[in-house]
Amino acid sequence: MNGSMKKYLAEFIGSAALVIIGCGAVAIGGLGGALGAGQPLSPLAIMPIGLAFGLAVTAMAYGIGPVSGCHINPAVTVGVWAAGRMPTSEVPGYIIAQFAGAIVGAAILYVMLAGKAGGYDVATAGLGQTGWSGYSMGSAVIAEFVATFLFLVVILGATSKAGAGPAAGLAIGLALAALHLVFVPISGNSVNPSRSFGPALFVGGTALTQVWMYLIVPTVAGAAAGYLFRSKTLEG
Repeated sequence: MNGSMKKYLAEFIGSAALVIIGCGAVAIGGLGGALGAGQPLSPLAIMPIGLAFGLAVTAMAYGIGPVSGCHINPAVTVGVWAAGRMPTSEVPGYIIAQFAGAIVGAAILYVMLAGKAGGYDVATAGLGQTGWSGYSMGSAVIAEFVATFLFLVVILGATSKAGAGPAAGLAIGLALAALHLVFVPISGNSVNPSRSFGPALFVGGTALTQVWMYLIVPTVAGAAAGYLFRSKTLEG
């Protein structure tokens, strides 16, 4: 297997793991079927969700980071590319692998939930998908842009020549966990197009009709953060 295919396989596995662990903490853990869809979640309920996503990213950073850089997020890939840190030729392969991994991860999660005693209605009970209803679409757009932008600032800063170190993966995971505490009630704190698309594909309904925002806004935010690093505005 050549170097590029190894990277794509790593991104596929990491993206599947992120959905299984993060969305699984929401759906299997009984913490609400959807994030950002108006359900009343207390900070004590949001914290384990944030930790699930954050620790999943941290674990994958050390597991597949040496192979692919552990983007497991199209917005991160676009941000890294915009920062001038990866060749254009690899971007499509990364993004395809990330979406494929997220879909497979959501499928695995769905199959596990389908075995629940009494059955599991995914359209009603959810699959850890993201959405908005407690806040306006404008609020959700702002939340996703700000959260993704800040997430990319941490990632690009922690993995820069000046900031790179053994604790980079931990800093990135903790940042993602912290962002959940603020933005889950507004938009679900996706910050990741593939993470939102995978579950929405199986849940359908509102999750699927709203997924466009999670495809576009985090990607734009990632590109904006990457540009600031490429222009040396945020990098020494």
